[in-house]
Amino acid sequence: MFIQTEATPNPSTLKFLPGRDVLVGEPRDFRGPEAASASPLATGLFAISGVTGVFLGSDFISVTKDDTNWAHIKPAILGVIMDHFLSGKPVIAEGGPAIANLDEVDEFFDDDDSETVEVIKELLATRVRPAVAMDGGDITFKGFKEGTVFLHMQGACSGCPSSTATLKSGIENLLRHFVPGVESVQQV
Repeated sequence: MFIQTEATPNPSTLKFLPGRDVLVGEPRDFRGPEAASASPLATGLFAISGVTGVFLGSDFISVTKDDTNWAHIKPAILGVIMDHFLSGKPVIAEGGPAIANLDEVDEFFDDDDSETVEVIKELLATRVRPAVAMDGGDITFKGFKEGTVFLHMQGACSGCPSSTATLKSGIENLLRHFVPGVESVQQV
């Protein structure tokens, strides 16, 4: 098994590509070992000293580290990923916490804005999320209020030095252009 690695715009995050599907459905973002209990893969990665975040995408794994040097932990990360996929264990354990529509529960917007929100979500799904996934992260819709779109950044995007530029120069300009009523974008 050959696992490729790619740098991301976030110097604390590397993207690992195992050459196979990682997670079917919505991506999962784990920000600590406690949150990773539903995933044997994420649990194994958090056992490595220096790992502070694990993001599971459709065909990649983004790993975020503290100030530890990549040269010291990258071999261990590659080993955990390889061992996991060779073992045949599931990425998300059966009987793990239900994850369907967790993000939608936290959404907020007025019923009058439901059509606007659908257009925003469609643009995020078709134009923004695929591009952000290439950098090892994800962005999810959280809310819309008084012209402001609230988004949650995950994976490599969380804590990335260029995330503010991505939000303001990229996503905000895109949404303002295509969606009347959108005035700004904020991270939550």
